[in-house]
Amino acid sequence: MALQWIDENPAYWDDDKVRIIGGAASGIFDVRFHRCSVGELLPGSWWRVEDDGSVVGYGWLDVVWGDAEILLATDGAARGNGVGSFIIQQLEREARQRGLNYLYNLIRPTHPERERLAAWLEKRGFEESDDGTLFRTIARVPASGAE
Repeated sequence: MALQWIDENPAYWDDDKVRIIGGAASGIFDVRFHRCSVGELLPGSWWRVEDDGSVVGYGWLDVVWGDAEILLATDGAARGNGVGSFIIQQLEREARQRGLNYLYNLIRPTHPERERLAAWLEKRGFEESDDGTLFRTIARVPASGAE
């Protein structure tokens, strides 16, 4: 598996997003994604993850009050192959390059696997806050090892 992180600038709703995000179980993502039309311009910063030319996931970052709200989505067939961890690492790098302090994610109360996903994020350094979001401090790279 040779994963590639590809910037989508600008990002548009497309067939792969329909398949991976639009095709996710009800309650996982905001219902607004179900209302998108192919070709529609999307807000925020988006990246796709490809493995040998096939799209296997997406990462999204939006800057909110100096922190990075993130979304990640993986193709169900790619689950358990490190795609999600790869996306988290890349989103952290993107946020660090923007001078941000935290990554955070809100798992919807309607998410059918909320507890499993929260545990997965906690294994990757996220902590649950009082408002239900999960956040993680962005690791700083020493000046000599700057990206």
